[in-house]
Amino acid sequence: MAGIVACVLLSFVTVVNAQVQTSFMEYIQSRMGVLEDRIAQWHDQSTRYSSELRDFKNQVLKMLENIEKERDSVRNEMENTNIRVDRLEREVDYMETQNPAPPCVDIDEKLTELQISKKKKKEKYEKLTDCSDVISQVNAMKILKRYGSSAGLWTKDPIGNSEKVYVFDGAGNDTVFVFSRMKEFTLSSSTRKAARIKLPFPWIGTGHVVYGGNLYYIRQGDEFQVIKFDLANKTVVDSAVIPIEEQVPVYGLSKFNYIDIAADEEGLWFIYATKENERNICLAKLDPSSLGIEQMWDTPCPIENAESAFVVCGSLYVVYNTKLPSRSRIQCVFDVSGTISSENVPIVYFPKRYGSHSSMKYNPKDKQIYAWDDGYQIIYKLSMKPKEELY
Repeated sequence: MAGIVACVLLSFVTVVNAQVQTSFMEYIQSRMGVLEDRIAQWHDQSTRYSSELRDFKNQVLKMLENIEKERDSVRNEMENTNIRVDRLEREVDYMETQNPAPPCVDIDEKLTELQISKKKKKEKYEKLTDCSDVISQVNAMKILKRYGSSAGLWTKDPIGNSEKVYVFDGAGNDTVFVFSRMKEFTLSSSTRKAARIKLPFPWIGTGHVVYGGNLYYIRQGDEFQVIKFDLANKTVVDSAVIPIEEQVPVYGLSKFNYIDIAADEEGLWFIYATKENERNICLAKLDPSSLGIEQMWDTPCPIENAESAFVVCGSLYVVYNTKLPSRSRIQCVFDVSGTISSENVPIVYFPKRYGSHSSMKYNPKDKQIYAWDDGYQIIYKLSMKPKEELY
């Protein structure tokens, strides 16, 4: 009997194990089917994403190709525009040359009397050098940077080998910024790298020069005074009251300038104006040592619409503009030796840029003009020719 029971139990256990195995296998097969379905979905999604990515890549490449074509088209249009602008400027220059502005000779009886009465002004000027060049054109222009106020000046010493750059910010101040060389001034975003020289008296206007290690600048008090300041020792070497009565602004478009000191191959000059001759600019030769005036001239160059001036080889060049800034131009020339006049010197135009020049400082050493145009510092390279070629 026990053997029968054992056999029955063994058969029962075998049947149960077979059912469990069958259920387990069915479960495993079911899970594998679910995984296969999910893998198939992932494969389909990956294929779709790859296709979309490929389509997107093709779209981007096509857009980049179109952008490149548009950029080339815009570049060609800009080049054509520049060519047209250059052609237009040449045509304007030609028209202005063919139809020049009214001559800046306006002699009245009062001016004639003044010229006759002032014997010193009529004396023949004795040149100190053999310089005989005249400006023929502005050969090149370089915009260095934008720094400071709309009015100011920057310059170098034409005497000696110093490469220092002196910056005067504003038409009235008492601190001069000094950069050791041109590159340092160009690359500096501020005046932190500049040395500072605090002057004993504030300056007025933008008519100052650095010459032979000294700063010659204008101080306004009860009377206008020229101060000679030693830049190395930082001391006042000399000063003198300017012996010119009833001064008025020398430039119609730069009312802050009463005296403009200029340097050239001959030395130093005063450019000024007085109530006695309100309509025209005057010129005087300055002795750098004694600060005395050696000789004086009344020029035919009008004050109206003048913005700045400078002297080259003993000739005064007056730069004119309009109240609405246009192209600055040298429209009046006065030669103290009487060799040339405005009638036989062509009008020289400066490239149009920002506003008008608050200062233009000629450097006889490198034949360049250091200009301050509405806060921009600009270098003009000049082309020169002998005065004999004008005739």
